[in-house]
Amino acid sequence: MPTDRPHLFDPERSTTVVIGRRRWGVRDAYHFLLGAHWWLDLLLITAAFLGANLVFASAYAVLGGVANARQGSFADAFFFSVQTMGTIGYGEMYPVSLAANLLVTCEAVFGLVLTALATGLVFAKFSAVRPRMVFAPRAVITPLDRVPTLMVRVGNERGNYIAEVEVRLTLMRTEQTLEGRTLYRMRDLVPVRSRSPAFSRGLTVMHTIDESSPLNGATADSLRATDAEIIVTLVGIDGTTGAYVHARYSYLDDEILFGHRLADLVTELPDGRIQVDLRQFNKVEPDDS
Repeated sequence: MPTDRPHLFDPERSTTVVIGRRRWGVRDAYHFLLGAHWWLDLLLITAAFLGANLVFASAYAVLGGVANARQGSFADAFFFSVQTMGTIGYGEMYPVSLAANLLVTCEAVFGLVLTALATGLVFAKFSAVRPRMVFAPRAVITPLDRVPTLMVRVGNERGNYIAEVEVRLTLMRTEQTLEGRTLYRMRDLVPVRSRSPAFSRGLTVMHTIDESSPLNGATADSLRATDAEIIVTLVGIDGTTGAYVHARYSYLDDEILFGHRLADLVTELPDGRIQVDLRQFNKVEPDDS
């Protein structure tokens, strides 16, 4: 049965509520904006630009001193502010009083700062390398050479190669100490192969469940009873940009299937060519062996 227990180490699928965390500060804004979606960043930049112009337009409307601006016209004051902050250049309207010129100076400085911040944010997001690595939604435990083996499937949607790939598997579960305390502990699951020189389309991460494995003797019921969660992390070098990339995924107890195997992706065609069927990526099949 599916569980509503949150993924502790997968923020995108986590519903964990944290109490007592330090309050969010201004210094965290840049980190938040870097991780936010493009549409949200563009919306916030637009809102900041329009909001600042509304403030300066209100000041122009109160102080006056803008030539050819209609008396009491907030629209003229607003568009004059947009021209000033955007360094577009004045047409019919221009500052004529000392107060208006001082306000124009302040707005010009503010506009430079806002433009610099927005440019830096857009460039940082545009230049950041975001991998398109996907994980099959189910992990399986199936015999391999008559030994129970945990298998996790990872794919690269871009199809370029990722060099010097390093994979880690970690088991999280509740355990009782000798003192009777209940702890949520991490146990390393040693992959059959933890490093790969290159990763292009697909990769199957495997862990042999022998006498030394923390999963030795585990069943679906025991995983459920201990709130087990398996975390997969992958780190490598993007072959196109040379930048480090990473991805992670987690599997709860109901997402780890015993007695199943991952569906085959690779088949040989009659003419000898190799066919990779990505439609089978997320599929699992009962293992009758």
